[in-house]
Amino acid sequence: MKKLSLLLAVLLVPLFIGAKETVVYHTSDTHGFFYPRNGQGGFAALAAVIKKGPKEYLLLDSGDFANGTVETKNSQGIKGVKMLNAMHYDASTVGNHEFDFSENAVAPMIAASEFPWLAANFFYADTLKRPEGVLPYKIFTRNGVKFAVIGLANRFPTQKTTKYTFTKPFDALEQALKEVEPQHPDVVIVIVHDSIEDDKHGTVSYVGEIGPKFGGRVHIVFGGHAHKTFENVYKNGVLFVESGCYLAKTSKVTVTTDDKTGKFVSAKSEEIPLIIKKTGEDVLIKDYADSLREPGVDVVLGRAAEKFPKRSPIKNHRDNALDNWVSDIMKEYAQVDVAIANTGGTRVDMEKGPVTKRDLIDIHPFDNGIVKMTVNGLFLKRLVLSGLTPWSRFAYSGATITYKLNKKGEAKDLKVWVNGKPVKNKTLYTIATNSFIANGGSEGRLFKEIPADKKETVGTKTIRDLIAEALGKGAAVPPATGRIVEK
Repeated sequence: MKKLSLLLAVLLVPLFIGAKETVVYHTSDTHGFFYPRNGQGGFAALAAVIKKGPKEYLLLDSGDFANGTVETKNSQGIKGVKMLNAMHYDASTVGNHEFDFSENAVAPMIAASEFPWLAANFFYADTLKRPEGVLPYKIFTRNGVKFAVIGLANRFPTQKTTKYTFTKPFDALEQALKEVEPQHPDVVIVIVHDSIEDDKHGTVSYVGEIGPKFGGRVHIVFGGHAHKTFENVYKNGVLFVESGCYLAKTSKVTVTTDDKTGKFVSAKSEEIPLIIKKTGEDVLIKDYADSLREPGVDVVLGRAAEKFPKRSPIKNHRDNALDNWVSDIMKEYAQVDVAIANTGGTRVDMEKGPVTKRDLIDIHPFDNGIVKMTVNGLFLKRLVLSGLTPWSRFAYSGATITYKLNKKGEAKDLKVWVNGKPVKNKTLYTIATNSFIANGGSEGRLFKEIPADKKETVGTKTIRDLIAEALGKGAAVPPATGRIVEK
């Protein structure tokens, strides 16, 4: 037995000697969350993790770094770029929220970047040339391994653009691979601001098809956009990784290559939660992040008597306390039958205790006002139905909803009540929602059916203004859930 064990050990030694491991770190949808929240997250923690790892590595991002907090909002994304510069990111791609400050704010962010924006499908609309600072791919050598990193931009920017255009991602990827492959990279990575499983935006994602279509030519795909975490998902030999959002965690991918030929052997990923007690914080990055803090935003606006979570603890309740509360505030201001808040408009829970201006911007980073209109009951039912599955896209004040799911996971047996009375198809109801949704943005696509002259802006206050006023009236109490119930 000892001789057999020794023989196996001898036979296995060349496999270990002939293998080389190189590390790639990934983030996505950081949205300007430079600092920890509740003891977790932030770039100082990420820097501490990286510092404990190998000296040579790749650090990649899948976009949406430009907006989400007061620092990024007030600088029109420039501070998001500066933070990635300080971290020495090797590359990022283009997320939809890089357009939050209009198409004219994109070029200044690119110009300020010390890392390339990789987007093989991103061009000027008039010339079909790539903007300066944008590349389809870049070759990196780390630890003696040659990496080709190809980028694919998100094709649905948050603000309409006529200056830029986006081509079909697979056509762009194929063209980039044709340029990359003659350079004989050992490992090919795609960074993309889309997800392998996107039930958040109501769009069909193409990302998972990279495996079947490009397996053997692409080895790793780093995605994002849906704010999900995926580790060690393989499709046709391609590793798919997504790293959540708000810099609460990072993904560490260990790439194994043949030490003699340099060729790709395997890749595996590991989720690393950025819990400060475990990771610590890098002092230099912490000091730099603190230097970017916006003044005057840490003033307390009010208090939350309890935590306002974005998920109900009651299993079949598909609404949540935070978005219910926001919709209640909207309804009172707009004086309508039903107020509708999109649940994507709030980003994080409101924690119990003091709520600062910074907290409020983290919770609701958008400057949307309120728009009201009159619709019939049939439209209201269609809207409710569009937002039920696979997750609750809307919260309601003034309406209650019940439904069941069929075997395909689709909603059936829908029942809607307004102010306690069943909704009738031909009855007219006044409704209000935020200006982004009212104009057909994202999950509000049904509102495109309503003519613009039938939509009325309510007052001059933004939803965030109204939340701040509500906090100033006394300790806020989370409303009960149960407005949307799956039977």
